[in-house]
Formats: sequence, C-alpha cells, structure tokens
Amino acid sequence: MSKTLPHDHITPFGESGKTKKEQVAEMFDGIAGRYDFMNRFLSLRIDVLWRKKAIGLFKKDQPKLILDVATGTGDMAIRACKMLNPDRIEGIDISPNMLDFGRKKIEKEGLAEKIHLQVGDSETINFADGTFDGVMVAFGVRNFENLEKGLQEIRRVLKPGGQLVVLEFSKPRQPVRSFYNLYMGLIAPQMAKLFRQDKKAYQYLNASANAFPDGPLMINILNKCGYSDTRYKSLSLGICCIYSGRNPRS
Repeated sequence: MSKTLPHDHITPFGESGKTKKEQVAEMFDGIAGRYDFMNRFLSLRIDVLWRKKAIGLFKKDQPKLILDVATGTGDMAIRACKMLNPDRIEGIDISPNMLDFGRKKIEKEGLAEKIHLQVGDSETINFADGTFDGVMVAFGVRNFENLEKGLQEIRRVLKPGGQLVVLEFSKPRQPVRSFYNLYMGLIAPQMAKLFRQDKKAYQYLNASANAFPDGPLMINILNKCGYSDTRYKSLSLGICCIYSGRNPRS
C-alpha cells in the first residue's frame, strides 16, 4: 500500500473541493498557452540544459520505446527524439490543453510519426507490464497526487533493467537558496501576473517544489518503490536534481 507524503497534499487552489489531480489539470489547462515561454523566461533558459543532461542518461541504453510521463507540451519528448532517435515515444499528461499545444509543436518538428501524446495519469498508466525500455518525468513528479503510487506504476510498465529518469526542482544550497526563494516565491508570480498567467499557479509550483522530498529522501522513496541502482545528481547549485533508477532484472 502506498502512503501519502506531505508534498502530496500541496494543491494549486487550496480548499477548492477538488482533488489534487483535478486541480493540477485545471491549473495547467489555464496556463498552457504561455507555459513554454514562461519556462524559458523564468529559468533564463537553463531548463534546456537540465533537460539535455537528464536525457543524456539514456544514451548508453539506446531505448527504442520511451514513455514520457507528465509530458506537458512535449518538450522532453521532442528533445529525446532528436538526441536518442528511438522508434517511438509515448507521452501522457492529465492536461488536455497542454497536450494540444504539444501536438502542434510535434507536427511542426515533423515528428508526428514518432511521438504520440494522449491524456493519461501516472497512477493508472494504460500500458501493459514491461512495455517500455525507459521512462522519463521532467518537472512532473511533484504534481503526482500520490508520489509512491505513481512511481510504482511507472516501474510496472518498465521492462526489467529499464531506466527511470526524473528531473525535478530541489532546495538549492546557500547562498543561492535565499535569492531563489525570493525569486520563486515573490518575483516569479508577479512576473507571471504581468504576462496574464495565473499567479496562483506559479505560487503552487514554488510551494510544491519546497515541499518535495528531494535528494537522499527521494532516493529512499525510489528504493522503497522497488527501484535498484538509484542515484541523483544536483544541478545549478541544487536548484534542480536528476534522479535515476532501474526496474530490477529479477
């Protein structure tokens, strides 16, 4: 049985009466049109480098079939397709609007034959056991309604020996932490408001990142969920982490 963690209860709209899953879908539907722009703008494009480093962990595996969980507008799927040249990438997300923007990007890149996006939930993935050579999640695990259940479900659809790679915000080290908290807690939401984005959405993204069990805590959760060969690497003075683990072969 998967237990809920403190971060699982951080929601975008507080006491709205809806589940975290429903609130997250509604939030991303609302910001989908400017999501990519705001990502590049708020991160000063450093997120592009982070994504490349995360995808690079798959290079020695040469996965042919990849699942991108919480694919959003398909950024990771498109980049992984170009870097790894797999046979196919399946992307799932709970936000239909994000997926619509993702499909347009994929069509523009000429990758519609290789990348398929569909509405899907990390806790009930609509694929058979052991389907994928690799699974990736970029800035999505903190939005899971039940982190452990989502990680267990991901392991179910991984082939034995297949790798999970997770890219997620973490708590940066001092002296960066004080500036980062100010930037994400106050400046970023105000900038989002200027660009007619939902200020609450960016406040939630900061709150969920702060509550997320990062570093060794996340490794402990991966181990508990049955992954082997687990490890993590901090990026940009701890602003972000890459986590990886494998579905054991036996």
